[in-house]
Amino acid sequence: MHPQFLSNTYLVAAGPGGERRPAVFIDAGGPVEGLIEFAERHDLQPTHVLLTHHHFDHVSETATLLARWPDMQVLLDPVERELLADGVSTGTVEAGDTLTVGALEIRPLHTPGHTAGMLSFLVTDTGPAYADAEALDDATAAVAVFTGDTLFRDSVGGLHAPGHTSYQDLKDSIMGTLMELSGDTVVYPGHTDSTTVAREWERNPFIRTWRRLDREGSRPCVALGQPATLILLAPDYDGGHKAWVRWPGGADDIVPGSRVELRA
Repeated sequence: MHPQFLSNTYLVAAGPGGERRPAVFIDAGGPVEGLIEFAERHDLQPTHVLLTHHHFDHVSETATLLARWPDMQVLLDPVERELLADGVSTGTVEAGDTLTVGALEIRPLHTPGHTAGMLSFLVTDTGPAYADAEALDDATAAVAVFTGDTLFRDSVGGLHAPGHTSYQDLKDSIMGTLMELSGDTVVYPGHTDSTTVAREWERNPFIRTWRRLDREGSRPCVALGQPATLILLAPDYDGGHKAWVRWPGGADDIVPGSRVELRA
């Protein structure tokens, strides 16, 4: 995890078994030297860098990884690739594709909101641990989903970074895609700590309010310098807060809590 950005880089491989196991990196914004050493020590052969989106804090160490493994493919959504500096990526991957990397099956999921081409990566281990399963599907074999800046432990992505789309996109990505996964699916976000789908379904303040388990707030506030209504103020991954606000015309938004002032 990057000490300033709190952004994660993940090295993912199937469970033990065989020699020279293929592996993938997911995002490249945290320090990678320890992961390079780990891959070498465990005889892993990384084949891809899969980027959830184009923001600097998720791609900044890509060149370091390519210097060690120059034949790796660096893939992200086509929309995100257009926003990335030339030479960072080698190609694209889209929702509906399936990547097979050794015993890993990787499915990109389109989860826009924080950015238009944001991808989450659902990773399934099809190796020996599931060899005796009668049926291999998401409910029984999904190991993890890597959610970039769409869903965090106890929080959600913001909507004011470069390339963002809309509140409705973000909500649909979380409630209509990520929360439809098996509850025991481990969620590895782009920043800080992991969680599970089941935990976020029950404890994430935004999801609880979307489910109408908790009431919306109604306190007047000033958000980004404009009058608004504060619907929810919740802790964010970085120790600050994230706010769900409603503008006078009725449109909803997710903004940094530091940009919200309560009105008397």
